[in-house]
Amino acid sequence: MIEYTMDDEILGLGIKSATVNGKTITYCNDTKFIVQLGKGKGKYTAKYTFVGNLQQAVFYYYGLNIGNGYKKRLILKSSIQNRVLAREMS
Repeated sequence: MIEYTMDDEILGLGIKSATVNGKTITYCNDTKFIVQLGKGKGKYTAKYTFVGNLQQAVFYYYGLNIGNGYKKRLILKSSIQNRVLAREMS
């Protein structure tokens, strides 16, 4: 289960801050959030990509029902690194 709280914009510069699973992340309107789905020990495949909208990505992540043997994760993709924000396996 993801713990998610949304904070306000920082200094009106378009940089937003949020807390996901106890980690504070900052992002802007160009940041990509990717919801991925996989099965068993196989690779993840991108199910949907959200640009600059963490709230919508979290709601979509919650809405995915995973069955026996499936897994899902939410990733913050940036030019520096890819950061896994949430992961769940059945």
